[in-house]
Amino acid sequence: MPETPRPERATQNRVAALFTGKLGYRHLGDWSRRENHAVEEEILREHISALNRHSEEQIADAIRQLKSAADETGGGLYNTNMRAYQLLRYGAEVQDAADKKHDTVHFIDWENPGNNDFALAEEVTLSREGYERRPDIVLYVNGIAVAVMELKRCSVDIADGVNQLVSNQDAIFNKKFFNTVQLLFAGNDTQGLLYGTTGTPEQFFTQWKDENKKQSAATTKAGENLDAPLAQMCGKKRLLDLIHNFVIFDGGVKKVPRPHQFFGVKAAQKRIAENDPENKGGVIWHTQGSGKSILMVLLAKWVLENHHDARILIVTDRDELDKQIEIVMKNAGVTGEDDPSPRITSRAGFVKHLGTMTSRVLCALIHKFNPENLKGKPPEVKGKFFVFVDECHRTQGGRMNKQMKRWLKGATFIGFTGTPLLKKDAAKLRTRHIFGSFIHTYKFQDGVDDGVILDLKYEARDVPQRLTSRDAIDKWFEKTTKGLSDYKKAALRQNWATMEGLMSAKGRKQKIIASIIADFDLKPRLNQEQGGGTAMLVAPTIYDACHYFRLLQNEPFGEKCGIVTSYQPNPKKALGKSAKSDERYKFETYNKLLKEKGQTPEQYEDDVKRRFIKEPHNMRLLIVVDKLLTGFDAPSCTYIYLDSKLRDHNLFQAICRTNRLDGDDKTYGHIVDFKKMLEQVQEAVSIYNSDNLDPDSAGGEVQINDWLKEGSGKLDEALESLRSMCELVPQPREIEQYLRYFCGDSSDENALKEKEPFESLSTKRSPPLRAPTRNSRTTSPKPDIPTKRRRQ
Repeated sequence: MPETPRPERATQNRVAALFTGKLGYRHLGDWSRRENHAVEEEILREHISALNRHSEEQIADAIRQLKSAADETGGGLYNTNMRAYQLLRYGAEVQDAADKKHDTVHFIDWENPGNNDFALAEEVTLSREGYERRPDIVLYVNGIAVAVMELKRCSVDIADGVNQLVSNQDAIFNKKFFNTVQLLFAGNDTQGLLYGTTGTPEQFFTQWKDENKKQSAATTKAGENLDAPLAQMCGKKRLLDLIHNFVIFDGGVKKVPRPHQFFGVKAAQKRIAENDPENKGGVIWHTQGSGKSILMVLLAKWVLENHHDARILIVTDRDELDKQIEIVMKNAGVTGEDDPSPRITSRAGFVKHLGTMTSRVLCALIHKFNPENLKGKPPEVKGKFFVFVDECHRTQGGRMNKQMKRWLKGATFIGFTGTPLLKKDAAKLRTRHIFGSFIHTYKFQDGVDDGVILDLKYEARDVPQRLTSRDAIDKWFEKTTKGLSDYKKAALRQNWATMEGLMSAKGRKQKIIASIIADFDLKPRLNQEQGGGTAMLVAPTIYDACHYFRLLQNEPFGEKCGIVTSYQPNPKKALGKSAKSDERYKFETYNKLLKEKGQTPEQYEDDVKRRFIKEPHNMRLLIVVDKLLTGFDAPSCTYIYLDSKLRDHNLFQAICRTNRLDGDDKTYGHIVDFKKMLEQVQEAVSIYNSDNLDPDSAGGEVQINDWLKEGSGKLDEALESLRSMCELVPQPREIEQYLRYFCGDSSDENALKEKEPFESLSTKRSPPLRAPTRNSRTTSPKPDIPTKRRRQ
């Protein structure tokens, strides 16, 4: 009787059969006992020679260039991989002799998949300095390694496969093998497929989802969770498309798109190809934090490469967004390092650039479209413009939009937004009426379900009345620290003198400050000893922001607080005879701050933002009014404190500052509301998760998480899981029985290994889908504990 293959081997055999059968790949065999390279020269040479386009000398020169790039070990994986990718994508320049013209040898025929050799090899041994790794499957195109795959059995967490893919890139194994690799896959039959690229951190590997096919895991056939996404991503045409059009090198980080970004670009390509005579374009509605900048870069690259006279104009309405877009475009290679800055700094310069083809990519504020003369002669325009309007829900219903349409008549306008205008915004046209119908949508709940962004937790917080007695302060302390150990409470008592003073004060702001400082002592994510979380406090006015800032400067916590507003100190306005006290107060606050720092307002703001993003331990709290509530991504930001009455898209954008991914200890974005705006918050989230932008009919579709209900549900779930795990422990279920059941006989050194979860456990319940983590570098399978899917 033939031996039954190991569970993971059975999965590997089935996947290999999928590639050789349905997908039409050639099987190269088991490569565990050979010396393997990123470029298999014999296969590549045979492929190029079969095309009969180049001489043997040219082919040899081209392969030499590619192998040199693939074998490079200096400069880091990012740089060497980028050099190899450029050769794969554009070909190698060769010439037979010094006086001969250059010719280009292409290694891959990107436009005609059938002209390429698609193959796979199994158990591809990678060895270096006595160390070995053996990826389960490697995919080759014309003998060039382009994808590496690790497969696990059902009871082994998919995170283990991701950990292997990441560690395989270490130089101690065979780092240079990955210089041509573009995609990394990890999968099992229950959790499906995660993918990334070289250099992708473990927590950012993404699950592939086909947006056209939604099938529950309960009704999915065995293996389909893994086979279906592999077939969708690795079909010959799709694989080449992903590598050619969807790989970007962004300022030191190599990236591939998430599924919603991929399908968003494909939908935009289709809309552009339809050649709408009205050139309306359309709207891409992807929720806050889902990566619209990357989508914009990918689409811009495709437009420029596929339309010879195309020009890209990116329109924003805020200077910080304009700067951000310029950096992203340059980092991703849309604009060259030696190209002039695409940013337009004046209206005269804007008009001049429109009339020349020297710059194919331009970035301009909407205000550069002078609306003063809507009947004057438009400026001369060269080229076919594709206008990308970032945050298109703002400033696009008025005269500047009309002037933009007049100046760029015949252009294709595509709006990018996470918060479309509402029907009730009577003063403005709805976004889709300005730009056209939706090209692609990816809403808030989609992002949460996919683990692209975090869910939100809401807490309405009352500011306590003045606490004057020792008894009242002690009661407030006990209530605030409920659930903490006596040791932790004692440690906090040492710093409680500040709390007593603030909570005893008359001022409302002092009590809010006391509450915030307490959070930084008590909340695991905010506590500096336990986490690296930060927070933002939204004040209603610049005066209030200054007041908060000055109050905080009286506390030790104040040195780690910053203030960011639109205020520009003006001594004439603030110190004149008729100056109001509020103006003087704001001026004195900023004047003292800037003198101490020796900075201009712009320098101070840039420094504060940099530290908030890069050095969260040194900048814990930002006090803001109208800035940084849109287009500002700081993954460490976990809490937002609302002391300002925001509404609709302004409120939604503000609270979404907290929902960026940032490590295992950040599981939610937290909203702490001092204005009791639950109804408005609820409405904002429900509206921007609905296909119907009318808030009257969209309300109630999304529920902000209730802390008590959420915690109670998780506790019940954990207790049920614990009961399930212990059902088979023999009586009398004392410590000896539990140790023997879960750990085995203590005298047997192999007992723990033998107690690994049985394969049959995975048939009871599918393991929870979760992102791999930095700390999950274990090779032992995880017990199949039934829990709700963790939102990463």
